[in-house]
Amino acid sequence: MAKEKTVYVCSNCGQDSPKWVGKCPSCGEWNTYVEEIVRKEPTNRRPVSGIETQKAKPIILSEIEADDEPRINMHDEELNRVLGGGLVPGSLVLIGGEPGIGKSTLVMQTVLRMPDKKILYVSGEESARQLKLRADRLSDVSSDCFIVCETSLEQIYVHIKNTNPDLVIIDSIQTISTENIESSPGSIAQVRECSASILRFAKETHTPVLLIGHINKEGSIAGPKVLEHIVDTVLQFEGDQHYMYRILRSIKNRFGSTAELGIYEMRQDGLRQVSNPSELLLSQDHEGMSGVAIASAIEGVRPFLIETQALVSSAVYGNPQRSATGFDIRRMNMLLAVLEKRVGFKLAQKDVFLNIAGGLKVNDPAIDLAVISAILSSNMDAAIEPEVCMAGEIGLSGEIRPVNRIEQRIGEAEKLGFKRFLLPKYNLQGIDTQKLKIELVPVRKVEEAFRALFG
Repeated sequence: MAKEKTVYVCSNCGQDSPKWVGKCPSCGEWNTYVEEIVRKEPTNRRPVSGIETQKAKPIILSEIEADDEPRINMHDEELNRVLGGGLVPGSLVLIGGEPGIGKSTLVMQTVLRMPDKKILYVSGEESARQLKLRADRLSDVSSDCFIVCETSLEQIYVHIKNTNPDLVIIDSIQTISTENIESSPGSIAQVRECSASILRFAKETHTPVLLIGHINKEGSIAGPKVLEHIVDTVLQFEGDQHYMYRILRSIKNRFGSTAELGIYEMRQDGLRQVSNPSELLLSQDHEGMSGVAIASAIEGVRPFLIETQALVSSAVYGNPQRSATGFDIRRMNMLLAVLEKRVGFKLAQKDVFLNIAGGLKVNDPAIDLAVISAILSSNMDAAIEPEVCMAGEIGLSGEIRPVNRIEQRIGEAEKLGFKRFLLPKYNLQGIDTQKLKIELVPVRKVEEAFRALFG
């Protein structure tokens, strides 16, 4: 009969302890130990595996063939870009995101576009009928996609051996459990052991595996932190459920850049790739409206124009409110302090609300100039000309600091028909203004930018 006992496991590194400890002795993190119930079997069972593997032998480095293997085309330009040019054979990719954000939709949609590959879709959360209904909603079902509803890792290996697929999809890793560990599915030990076993299978059989993972309330991948260390690529699928835009970011990628970004639009028939996000993120017409400024931002390696909206009003209550959506509230407070100290605008008794249109979260410091321009525009109730775009980082002394990839930012604004572009004076060096159809307005301080905008 199995014996039960309680152990405490570190959610960061997986170290276990018979009692709770505040600081993990292995990774040094505080308050990461969680309680788990483990049942010990009296007999030592041999580990069961559905895949027979060969023992590895040491090889001299010069004898290893390092030819570039052809990547698997996912028939999705955005996904291919974020992966670094396609899916590498034998790689383990983890896709995480909030519930209902569209992870399973993205994977199913990708599966249906690959009729030339034999795919095994392992579902631990949904029934085969639910998957069929989703596939019918998206497009025609691929004939070479096998669906199996299974949560046992050993049985999954049996199905893999029987079907011999080119690609394996597991939805989700938190529902899979192995018989070797007697804890519940989704526990730290189960997630760690199952993902390590799947990685071993992927590398030894050269079969790529896509894992779908849950995230916790802090927004990071659920399970032990070691899960992100085990896999080759971690993709984060994010966006606001109330907006139609979804962003696919690469947090970790052993086969490509982590600066890439994929943008999708959620529609009734699935996710649509957005090749030019600037046209979607800008309002059709904001002429004559105060508190609106257009910034040229870069997320990953893609430039796109975003609309920053601000509302400044007199504080009705004692303490003025500060609110920012899609922008760091602490950075907004810093910019308000620069406006008050360096430029002389009194905003201490004003409510300030800031919004990045489209539900995006932007971390590019180059939109600082657009943020303070929108705030000042709303405060003065004076509209900024609709054909003006800007980019610049604001320093604590009120200077406008140079930003990177200025040519790409200017090119995006020119492509969308903007007539003037405010940029840091230092960024003007090395730019051939003769070829440009857009007027460049170099500014060195915040006051110069305000004079260029409002006269």
